[in-house]
Amino acid sequence: MMARMPETTRIIDEKRQGLCLDDLDIQSFVGGVASGEVTDAQLGAFTMAVRFNGMSAREQTMMTLAMRDSGIVLDWADVNGPVLDKHSTGGVGDWVSLVLAPLAAAAGAYVPMISGRGLGHTGGTLDKLESIPGFSTQLELAQLRKLVRKNGLAMVGQGPELAPADGRTYAIRDVCATVESVPLIVSSILSKKLAEGLDGLVLDVKTGNGAFMQAIGDSRLLAENLCRTAQQAGIACRALVTDMNQPLGHNAGNALEIREAIDFMTGERRNPNMTDVVVALTSHMLVMGELAADMEEALELLRNRVRSGVAAEYFARMISAQGGPADLLENPDNYLPSAPVIKPLLADSSGWLASVDTRAVGLAVLRLGGGRVSVEDTIDPRVGISDLAVIGDRIEMGQPLCTIHAASEDDWAGAMQRMKAALGVEPARPELPKIIYETIS
Repeated sequence: MMARMPETTRIIDEKRQGLCLDDLDIQSFVGGVASGEVTDAQLGAFTMAVRFNGMSAREQTMMTLAMRDSGIVLDWADVNGPVLDKHSTGGVGDWVSLVLAPLAAAAGAYVPMISGRGLGHTGGTLDKLESIPGFSTQLELAQLRKLVRKNGLAMVGQGPELAPADGRTYAIRDVCATVESVPLIVSSILSKKLAEGLDGLVLDVKTGNGAFMQAIGDSRLLAENLCRTAQQAGIACRALVTDMNQPLGHNAGNALEIREAIDFMTGERRNPNMTDVVVALTSHMLVMGELAADMEEALELLRNRVRSGVAAEYFARMISAQGGPADLLENPDNYLPSAPVIKPLLADSSGWLASVDTRAVGLAVLRLGGGRVSVEDTIDPRVGISDLAVIGDRIEMGQPLCTIHAASEDDWAGAMQRMKAALGVEPARPELPKIIYETIS
């Protein structure tokens, strides 16, 4: 008589055959991931089976819920407003979260934002914040709860108590070439956000040459899966598909993006593309949280919060509460580090900026030291690209296309060659790209 197949092996085998797993099987497997009973080899085999065979909507939702329940789920029953958050699938020069969280908090939301680090050519909110001296992104859950209740927001990294099965699964996906699997992306993103105890979630799903999902059809599919799964898991969710065919801001690099975000909040300088995305995402948050009756009311509320400077006050309060300098907004040059070599890249022809290889821009920042090739790498917060021209800008020969901030002359020269290849100046004026392609709910 043939011996019975062990449960974990049976679950992997059924998914390998393309069969649908029942709720108890998914809960059992995810529980084994969290406890360590499931080995790395078994977890790798499972993620590969999902990569090739996908998951049904029910499997995807159950996987998300099981990963959420592998750790603590935060409870905000004692706050007097909606608990809301935002997630982005990753971009270049994309510091939306730095402005959106304080803006939403200033409008009455509570935002316990759990953020990530840079991944490949894309930047990470935690890395940006850590360019601020003293700022701590690692807080005990009790401290996170206290700060959100008191200040309306906090921005931290994922600790071991929240969705630990996701942390382990993500690490395996990275080395097993299964990062791009839609069901695994959905369960990874949403398990962390559901563990925050949210009432509503808005998603910024990027599309274009700097996004992980470069085709708009793929981005739309991911957005639809995320919204459907979030709603089946019990929270309101909307997604915007937004452009990543050029960096969203004028700067790319950790301290440089903090500086640009400060300029936005204080009114020194506001990039129109960034403004459109920030305001649209935050408006949807307010409507979902019933802080505004409709988008028109939400837009007016946000305009008032930006003009009054209240959002900047919430940001400053968060920075101080998490260990950063209390006067960062008033004196950013005293705190944000500056690179030793700062020189412009000059255009060698006249025309119009017609294209940007956004992934190449992100990789240029990474190779300057502004990102990680491996988890052990140390980030240099000083380096990056600033004052980057925007598609549709008129360019004259000898005019700066951008400014490169480097740790050495050799690093500057390497980045200069990469940026020259990444920026396309053409004789004809290009059609301007859309910034927000569609909204999915």
